Amino acid sequence: MKTKVLLILLLTISVKVYSQDGKFDKGDKKEIIDSIIFQLKDKYVFPDVADLMAKDLIKRYKRGEYNGIKSKKIFADSLTSHLYTISKDKHIGVSYDKEMASRLRTPKKEEDEAKKFKRVNERVRKFNYGFEELKIMEGNIGYIKITAFAPTKYGGKTAVSTMQFVSNCDALIFDLRVNFGGDPTMIQFLISYLYTEEPVHLNDFYYRKQNKTTQFWTLPFVPGKRMPKVPVFVLTSDKTISAGEEFAYDLKNLKRATIIGETTAGAANFGEEFIARGNFIVWVPIGRAINPITKTNWEGKGVEPNIKVKSDETLDVAYKMALEKLKE
Repeated sequence: MKTKVLLILLLTISVKVYSQDGKFDKGDKKEIIDSIIFQLKDKYVFPDVADLMAKDLIKRYKRGEYNGIKSKKIFADSLTSHLYTISKDKHIGVSYDKEMASRLRTPKKEEDEAKKFKRVNERVRKFNYGFEELKIMEGNIGYIKITAFAPTKYGGKTAVSTMQFVSNCDALIFDLRVNFGGDPTMIQFLISYLYTEEPVHLNDFYYRKQNKTTQFWTLPFVPGKRMPKVPVFVLTSDKTISAGEEFAYDLKNLKRATIIGETTAGAANFGEEFIARGNFIVWVPIGRAINPITKTNWEGKGVEPNIKVKSDETLDVAYKMALEKLKE
């Protein structure tokens, strides 16, 4: 009898613990949705779109669309899909991540600048600051494959070495077909090599919370040789995203490069991660790019290439075009 009572007691305790750890009912989902709505209304770059997304989530909740979802990850994916349906913003999203949520909750300690530089630099150094491949092709055509744009404070020296390696080339090909974005300071730095010392307005960034705009111009000084008259070709694919798109968009609208490939992903807004509720995290775009020529950006549309070809054909097309350009 004692054994039976003990077994029942243990089962009761285990069920109670399980329900606490795995609790995920309708009320929990409402709290998560409410917290996401708060972050969107407080921070999203377009307040009117934030209101539309909020109304849509509430409508779906009341309709019972989320009732049958047991997995927190699936719930996060569903919310991401529904937010995108309204906003068409590829930088917006919800995730369920205990580790990341714990880091975001932990108060940030003042870190020594030297230690911070060493820590971040070690991380970006491992992918060579985004510079994956560099060569001079037959006909004296420089080829640079960039998979990401590291901030210049970390990748500046590698960028200088890269641009000096191709400084005597007669044409340049930048391969951004698998570029996943990064920092605008590297874009500013690299494009500065393609112009003279005279400043050229590249791009602006608007921040909703501060209601301010930051401008990016080419730099008055770069180490080494500039190449203002060298023909430039940029390769894109539908995987080229964010800062990779900005590089192509800036040069296309300045008519400084020929864009060859596929229409890019279409993600121009930039943002940050915020804690929603529990271990749910919402990525909220807090600002947007504004091109000084078009007065808009590539969000939701992508960058249309000058010459549209399949991704795996772009290098051959660019190389042939470069050779023909040089013959002229």
